[in-house]
Amino acid sequence: MDFISIAGLLTGVIAILVGQVLEGGHIGSLVQPTAFMIVMGGTFGAVMLQSPWRVFKLGFRMLVWVVRPPVRNLHFMIEQVVVWSGVARREGLLALESRISAQPDPFIQKSLQLLVDGIDPERIREVLEVDIDAWEADLKTAAKVWESAGGYAPTIGILGAVLGLIHVMENLTDPSKLGAGIAVAFVATIYGVGSANLFFLPVAKKLTLIIGQLVTARELVLDGVMGIAHGDNPRLIENRLLGYLPQHR
Repeated sequence: MDFISIAGLLTGVIAILVGQVLEGGHIGSLVQPTAFMIVMGGTFGAVMLQSPWRVFKLGFRMLVWVVRPPVRNLHFMIEQVVVWSGVARREGLLALESRISAQPDPFIQKSLQLLVDGIDPERIREVLEVDIDAWEADLKTAAKVWESAGGYAPTIGILGAVLGLIHVMENLTDPSKLGAGIAVAFVATIYGVGSANLFFLPVAKKLTLIIGQLVTARELVLDGVMGIAHGDNPRLIENRLLGYLPQHR
């Protein structure tokens, strides 16, 4: 669980609500279902228009990563690579075939299979680098769903404000309806700007950071596999892969 994400969101929201109270306002005045519907509906409608369904769906599935990022234990991965290297040096590359099915990660399975098949090391690098680049591009495209939402939300908030002011102008002769229209106008702007800067854009940045960490994990595997393919000493491979750990950089 990534508690700093939850703490950050709560801190931002609470700061705004406390500021509203300290200024003499009421929290209830910030609750406007109509404004919320305009901003959120308009924002996600625009995002859906620009995104293929597969990308849109993947972007929403990745939202959980903000609080539960995918686990990539780099220490364990380095240990695995060192074990594979030792097996390959003692028994040959074919001995790694029995370990392929035990790997839950398709990328690791593919890497070991290329080793077992005796593919030229440079060809292995080419294949795996293409795999990493395509996978990274796919994830970043999905993460941009939230970045796009952060771009559209403030503008849709202004649109909601204009709609609220139109409602006010239509009811100038009825003072009882002016308050609701003005409230929707200003709260819609708050929802648009607030959701973009407190949620949508931070989520996009956090997902980009997590994607970078996942790519680093795959690059670690690629580096280790290349060491095995070249017949490097397991200790040398381990020392090189330790450079991927933050505390060793």
